[in-house]
Amino acid sequence: MEPVVNSFLNLKMNKQTNIPSESEAKRMDNDPTAESRKRDHIELAFQSQIEEGKLDTRFYYEPLLSAHPDRNSLLDFDFLGKKMRAPIWVSSMTGGTEFAGIINHNLAKVCKDFGMGMGLGSCRSLLFGDEHLKDFDVRHLIGEDLPFYANLGIAQLEELIEKNEIYLINDLIGKLKADGLIIHVNPFQEWLQPEGDRFRKPPIDTIEFLLEKLNIPIIVKEVGQGMGYESLKRLFQLPLEAVDFAANGGTNFSKVELLRSNEQKQSIFQKLAYVGHSAEEMTFMTNQLIAELGDKMRCRQVIISGGVKNFLDGYYLINKLDLPSIYGQASSFLKHARGDYDKLFNYVEAQVQGLEIANAYLAVK
Repeated sequence: MEPVVNSFLNLKMNKQTNIPSESEAKRMDNDPTAESRKRDHIELAFQSQIEEGKLDTRFYYEPLLSAHPDRNSLLDFDFLGKKMRAPIWVSSMTGGTEFAGIINHNLAKVCKDFGMGMGLGSCRSLLFGDEHLKDFDVRHLIGEDLPFYANLGIAQLEELIEKNEIYLINDLIGKLKADGLIIHVNPFQEWLQPEGDRFRKPPIDTIEFLLEKLNIPIIVKEVGQGMGYESLKRLFQLPLEAVDFAANGGTNFSKVELLRSNEQKQSIFQKLAYVGHSAEEMTFMTNQLIAELGDKMRCRQVIISGGVKNFLDGYYLINKLDLPSIYGQASSFLKHARGDYDKLFNYVEAQVQGLEIANAYLAVK
């Protein structure tokens, strides 16, 4: 009995003198931030109330049904003929600018590190020379196992067809060691651009011709205003590798060109920049087309881009779409890719962690 009495007396003495027992001290050491954390909770409590109207109502939150996910818990999946680890696409951004080299090299490295795919900005400057090749030559950084695509505008492709120079497209794919070609379709941008080209044929005719003549995977995208039902319907019936929405809500290149023009042109044509379709609307239209087209739907992969601001937007949309899909971002990557690589790495790491926690606890309504 004596040890028990001694232990009791020791505990009593420790409480009287405010000296913690050995076991109490050990427990306190395991939570060294407890005091400051509780103080933060009190001070921040009134700033942390979420108004009902601001709740994100796209999800069921199920806190009981999963443990916290392990790091790197996203499962590998097949997309564009390659094995990806994260459902994120670096959407086409910059072409022949002084920053293109830094941006493209940083983006290729982060794709390698997280298992993502990448589309280059316009490669027009490489069609007739290699002066800017070093800015786009990043296959060795992203690796052979992830999707990597070159990019040309429909106006340049129409011109190559007219001049019987489509062999230059294969040359471009070869020098970049790219998996295929992204065709960007941008009638409003070209119309509003002071130096813009004019289409002489409907873009769908040019796309169909190239699919017949080129033996390379092709993706078709818009440039920030999306596409309507009939355009999507025509595209999904073609043997494309994927359709990239490039919907309204992100960078709108029609508006970019308006901002480069004079005040009179801005005042006359500014409403054109507000025409288009959101990524959510295009997701809904695509699901309708799946039911309507059935076996006639030959293209069955989608890159959901345009207005995807964060991982919750991406998680929601790829789970709403009834086709294999990933989500793309452009300006968010661009903001972090122009300088220190660590800044870009940390941004993408947070995106991936967000997807992991969403997978564990959120179900799309």
